[in-house]
Amino acid sequence: MVDQSVTDAFVLAGGQSTRMGRDKALLEIDGRPLLEHMLELLRGLGLNPRICGSRPDLARFAEVVPDNFPQCGPLGGIEAVLAVSDTDLNLFVPVDLPGLPREFLRWIMARAERSHAVATIPRFGDRPQPLCAVYSRRLRHGLERFLLAGNSKVMTAVREAAASLGEGVDEFDVESVASTLAPSEWPSNPPIAAWFRNVNTPAEYESQCAAAGAKRRHPISSKQKG
Repeated sequence: MVDQSVTDAFVLAGGQSTRMGRDKALLEIDGRPLLEHMLELLRGLGLNPRICGSRPDLARFAEVVPDNFPQCGPLGGIEAVLAVSDTDLNLFVPVDLPGLPREFLRWIMARAERSHAVATIPRFGDRPQPLCAVYSRRLRHGLERFLLAGNSKVMTAVREAAASLGEGVDEFDVESVASTLAPSEWPSNPPIAAWFRNVNTPAEYESQCAAAGAKRRHPISSKQKG
């Protein structure tokens, strides 16, 4: 269990779901909304997660932190959270990554606590995953300046905010790290390729529903779980 005095946790759920054509946060997989899956994932770490985004309609699931900069995408949600967070380190996950394993989130938080980096961001397939990351609230003022200037690109904002503090960003390659860890430390099921598979389109949603059905039909044994 993660010490709640160390890390706050948040689900980014303020997107417009343009490509999906309907609200992603409330899409059901295995009979429950995506948002509920992600909140449960964080609660399983002993955390009390909140929701990022100007979405008062989602307050029935958990406390909602509204954006200070509406219509600025996930960066607006991250900045709003860092403005109200009770802890230095803050874990963020997007609402549409149901394949993320809890063990990975536990590992990334431990890495952030050891390194004291202002940003701890995984990379997969040579692409950063800044919406599944740990950010220090020390970044808040740098992100605010970026938003005030009319910019909203998350990676650019985080790197510039970190540089303004004289800090670096801890970006690590998920596959490289996985190759050095024992199965008990790093889950192999679902495969890493599924961890960062977003649910952005109807086809991707259908794929996730099919994967959830296959998991029910062929559950992982205790031995496989490590």
